[in-house]
Amino acid sequence: MALILNIETATKNCSVALSKEGKTLAIREMAEQNFSHAEKLHVFIEELFLETNVTLQEVKAIAVSQGPGSYTGLRIGVSAAKGLCYALSIPLLAVDTLEILARKIQISSGIILPMIDARRLEVYSAFFDSNFTKIRETEAEIIDENSYQDLNETLHLIGDGALKFKEILKGSKFQYYPEIEFPSAAEMGEISFQKFQNNLFEDVAYFEPYYLKDFVLNTKK
Repeated sequence: MALILNIETATKNCSVALSKEGKTLAIREMAEQNFSHAEKLHVFIEELFLETNVTLQEVKAIAVSQGPGSYTGLRIGVSAAKGLCYALSIPLLAVDTLEILARKIQISSGIILPMIDARRLEVYSAFFDSNFTKIRETEAEIIDENSYQDLNETLHLIGDGALKFKEILKGSKFQYYPEIEFPSAAEMGEISFQKFQNNLFEDVAYFEPYYLKDFVLNTKK
């Protein structure tokens, strides 16, 4: 019985889910503007185990959203995942944040284009097909009215980054899903279970989040 704790903190959504054989059993999450992940994460984990009557000792692996996303959010999630792996002597699994977001919709044709807001006119993005196979690698890209004009396929745009550019990327080939802003641990179970079955484990001591861009500290003058 592969019980996996999934942690997603790459965006404003602090999200944790417990999955069994790839199916989500329970989830706790909250999206707030002030990124209170440090306060909420361990509380949510504790509530999750109380709800399911599962103990930490029964968990076979910890899966964490690896990025790209918020520098602070990723650090909090990865630090918590590493700590649990060390304490329980269980493996660490890393899951692509943009794939987690992409799995929030089902399409029959076209391209899924998850976008995470990277501030200003920039987003973290990638292309996925209807089977959630990545067909264009992750990029930090600046969006303008000429973006994706060379593509003839329907683009299914999801995430807070997509919503930010709804007035710039116009036309029938752009399909928006305004109800979907952030990735969630609810979509991690199937991915983390597949990685667990294939022994695709990370080195707990050396694993680092995929930031994509260097962290820049903004200080008031």
